[in-house]
Amino acid sequence: MRFKFIPLPLLSVLLCADAPALAQRDFLTADEADQVRLVQDPGERLKLYTHFAKQRIDIVKSLLSKEKAGRSLLVHDSLEDYQKIIDAIDTVADDALKRKLAISEGIAVVAAAEKEMLAALKEIDEARPKDVSRYEFVLKQAIETTEDSLELSLSDISARSSEILAKTEKDKKDLEELMQPKDLEERRAAEKKAAAAEAGKKKAPTLRRKGEVVKEKR
Repeated sequence: MRFKFIPLPLLSVLLCADAPALAQRDFLTADEADQVRLVQDPGERLKLYTHFAKQRIDIVKSLLSKEKAGRSLLVHDSLEDYQKIIDAIDTVADDALKRKLAISEGIAVVAAAEKEMLAALKEIDEARPKDVSRYEFVLKQAIETTEDSLELSLSDISARSSEILAKTEKDKKDLEELMQPKDLEERRAAEKKAAAAEAGKKKAPTLRRKGEVVKEKR
């Protein structure tokens, strides 16, 4: 899949935004959010989020390459958005594993990129820019978030999947224990209905070859 490159117009958007708009902003641009909605496969979505994360690192590096008044706020916000993107990567991966979907290729891309991004973040931290005190906290958080995510990305997928499924089952049982019998019955009926609907969406097996068209009998 080829991703749409979003150059530093994203940076100009940040530079032109006023304080109230920044306070209410999402961690993705409108265009990025549209791209995410179009990518339904979790493995490809992991790659897309990784692409966005790398862009945020590039923005931070570009901002820090020259001293300019007001850059600290932009560095802070870009690091904050980066951290949320990494969180989104972990959420997508966990959800896919919970649904027993294959994401090995996507996770490999994530792990390779996170190693590079972690090194870049640590390099910034060690360089101690003059205005680092204004975004040091979020920089530390970005480093910790990346370290935690990288650890997950490098872990055994089967073991990670088993842990997620076990936790999901435990949370489900804990919730059911707190529910009234009537509510529990309704919940289970809804789950059964949803499972039946999902099963109905699956295509029936066929012996036809790919692209083969069967002519109708007259």
